[in-house]
Amino acid sequence: MVQIWDFFYFVTFAANNKHKQMKFNRIIFFIAISAMLIACKKDPSIQDQINQEETKQEVVEEKFDHLVEQFSDIKVLRYQIPGWENLSLKEQKLVYYLTQAGLSGRDIMWDQNYRHNLSIRKSLEKVYTSYTGDKTSDDWKSFETYLKRVWFSNGIHHHYSNDKIKPEFNKDYLTSLLTETKTELSEDAVNVIFNEDDTKKVNQAKGVDNVALSAVNFYGPGVTNKDVTSFYTNLKSPDPKKPLSYGLNSQLVKENGVLKERVYKSGGLYGTAIDEIIKWLEKAQGVAENQAQGDALALLIQYYKTGDLQIWDDYNVAWTAATDGNIDYINSFIEVYNDPLGYRGSYETIVQIKDFDMSKKMAVLSENAQWFEDNSPLMKEHKKDSVVGVTYKVVTVAGEAGDASPSTPIGVNLPNANWIRAAVGSKSVSLGNITNAYNNAGGSGRLKEYVHDDEEYELEEKYGQLGDKLHTALHEVVGHASGQLNPGVGETKETLKNYASTMEEGRADLVGLYYLMDPKLQELGLVDDWEKVGKAAYDGYIRNGLMTQLIRLNLGDDVEEAHMRNRQWVSAWAFEQGAKENVIEKVTREGKTYYNINDYTKLREIFGRLLRETQRIKSEGDFKAAEALVEGYGVKVDQTIHAEVLKRNEQFTAAPYSGFVNPVLVPEMDENGEIIKIKVTQPKDFVTQMLEYSKTYGFLPEVN
Repeated sequence: MVQIWDFFYFVTFAANNKHKQMKFNRIIFFIAISAMLIACKKDPSIQDQINQEETKQEVVEEKFDHLVEQFSDIKVLRYQIPGWENLSLKEQKLVYYLTQAGLSGRDIMWDQNYRHNLSIRKSLEKVYTSYTGDKTSDDWKSFETYLKRVWFSNGIHHHYSNDKIKPEFNKDYLTSLLTETKTELSEDAVNVIFNEDDTKKVNQAKGVDNVALSAVNFYGPGVTNKDVTSFYTNLKSPDPKKPLSYGLNSQLVKENGVLKERVYKSGGLYGTAIDEIIKWLEKAQGVAENQAQGDALALLIQYYKTGDLQIWDDYNVAWTAATDGNIDYINSFIEVYNDPLGYRGSYETIVQIKDFDMSKKMAVLSENAQWFEDNSPLMKEHKKDSVVGVTYKVVTVAGEAGDASPSTPIGVNLPNANWIRAAVGSKSVSLGNITNAYNNAGGSGRLKEYVHDDEEYELEEKYGQLGDKLHTALHEVVGHASGQLNPGVGETKETLKNYASTMEEGRADLVGLYYLMDPKLQELGLVDDWEKVGKAAYDGYIRNGLMTQLIRLNLGDDVEEAHMRNRQWVSAWAFEQGAKENVIEKVTREGKTYYNINDYTKLREIFGRLLRETQRIKSEGDFKAAEALVEGYGVKVDQTIHAEVLKRNEQFTAAPYSGFVNPVLVPEMDENGEIIKIKVTQPKDFVTQMLEYSKTYGFLPEVN
């Protein structure tokens, strides 16, 4: 799946428009998409001393408050599950079992992110719940904030920048807390919180050993880029036309100098948590809505039991074809963004309820996928003759875990295997209630600071949200389904290596950008004024790619995250290509920089040329061209602009990142222990949910 975990512009700026959103016309309801990236990218509730039911249940009032709290650079929100009461009890059970399966694997993500994460989290949580000393000091408040940041990121590295989170208290203070609460934490784990070791979870820098310099726990000590490449080069799929996803569900280690995979499966690595996942998936299989859904679940269970990658492909084929029913899900080791070389999948789950009205209206994109492919600017040999099986649904999220929580995608497209996409198709979903929560959580007022003029502001106010939502839909449904590899060219993780993810995200973005300025959207009934929607979307993309997303970086940092990189290299390349004709003008006014699009038609042509080239790079496996594009335009930051953007941003207090607590599904039992009703409640707060998750779903020992 390709997740759009973060459309920073949409999340941060578009939220300002909620009061004008009602003016939008019937289309704003069309695409009630939800919070992107994958994600996209994105829990527990209940302290040991508190009665479980009292803590879990908090009745949702008529006026729903989406904001839970804000700390550091994070806003924590909550979301609702509209239509829950319309599900049958059997369907509610299916959702409940799937969410329990997802949460059962939560600790896997923590350990995948870094080898010390579980021990650090457990120790910090013990300190938090048992410390009886001074809780009014600045040090204690800093300790609380640090713990919340670690919870949000599923570890000690920032969920987005990949930098190690720096505590605002010193080692001596932590040591005193550990001593006073009789909490054990290894010296190595204590030291790594404060020292300069393992500073990057994922290191994507050019010209270094990315595996050796990445803290992510996908590889054992001493494993290098060369080791990984040589190990998987020697593995050949039984059917070369259907390459297996080697490395997806394992850790690669060296034992006595010999490379060996530790497979994630029952009885293998993470086996104790996987057995819990299997238990709940088996319950879910028992209440499946139909045979196809049940058969797919059976294959997923078998995959978890065996770790067999052929079964993984069989499952993905079955899951992709299982399109009937109200309930769907994502579950397993999927996205490879956290692997510097793009082999290993991070654990994640999203449980979804179909939004029938929205999905029906947006099915028009799926139905016209072939038209978009035929009319794209791709080289003829890179176009698919037949775009098959693209399904698009707007869904309501009922629960998330692993890499999808607390930071969540707003759009998801799966499966990732190119051959399955070509032969069977894919599923694209937009997470409607997540988007709704973002839109109603309030904005920061940054928009006026960065727009060039009143015309740009008015376009954004009226059409910005719609443009972003359409871009997400086009990115997922058309973008990831488009194009094909040349015969004999390997998977992009093999050919484009550490640039594979950002190239794929940029390619899908470009498909969306190209068609956002196409009258076909109005012909299909998706917009009432295609030109204004397209202009608003282009303005927002360039503004974000060249300026506003920089508030997420520290001055002097390179761009590391795949989606941020792709937005910068797309925007910077387009700016350079149009410089001679002043297509995008850089304006300086009163010491402030703005980017003004003078010719939207020519900018669309530029996007089309870049899309053609990006698809060529993917189709041909042209690593050098990918490297030149990403390194030349997507990594380095104009330090003058960056300093200016950070200075201008100081006036705003809203956090640049958002994520979510999950609603809590509480089953009611009869005297025989059978579920007779499932109630949706909201967690008391972020801290409570995090503590409860650790208590209830802590199925892993501190694996190293």
